[in-house]
Amino acid sequence: MTNDQWTAVDRYLTDLLVPADDTLAATLADSTAAGLPEIAVAPNQGKLLNLLVAIQGARKVLEIGTLGGYSTIWMARALPADGRLITLEYNPVHADVARANIARAGLDKIVEVRTGAALDTLPRLEAEGAGPFDLVFIDADKVNNPRYVEWALKLSRPGTVIIVDNVVRGGGIATPHPDDAAITGTRAMFELVSREPRLDATAFQTVGTKGHDGLLLARVVE
Repeated sequence: MTNDQWTAVDRYLTDLLVPADDTLAATLADSTAAGLPEIAVAPNQGKLLNLLVAIQGARKVLEIGTLGGYSTIWMARALPADGRLITLEYNPVHADVARANIARAGLDKIVEVRTGAALDTLPRLEAEGAGPFDLVFIDADKVNNPRYVEWALKLSRPGTVIIVDNVVRGGGIATPHPDDAAITGTRAMFELVSREPRLDATAFQTVGTKGHDGLLLARVVE
């Protein structure tokens, strides 16, 4: 198959199962207009996150990597009225765009965007007693994926679901690439997960409008 075929299949599935949504469309449009990179999850992947939050019965969600708030909105929509989602964004411009998008979606009462390096913010969350979170979605700089997973574990409970995005790297993950920090960091994350007795995990490849990539899905078991 080709990228064109993958995209056509994604379009077919999305047209049937993920109805057009003006708020989400505006989120993407405003993010692009503000100069944010066009790397948000695809609509059907956003719906997957929404379903996973709902299936988990999550009340508290942590997101590492906000961008323009597209995935944030998908997940927050699955939370109960008294739920809480904390999302961490390094870039202050991205964070401001996300806050505006989240407010337009009517979710600013349950979503908090925190600005700064996640590895600085995560210890503060621990000190505040913000956890445990029911679901953690990691979609940030890939070189720090191992440390993000370690922090997800610290802020979790038995039964917490941890999702890591962009873990296949167009197939590059299969072999070492010493000059590619994203692949090196993601391979180190897989190795950490493989030897971590508190995690029961799998990973799978995806193809579609975002090309060839994949997700890691893990559950905290103790």
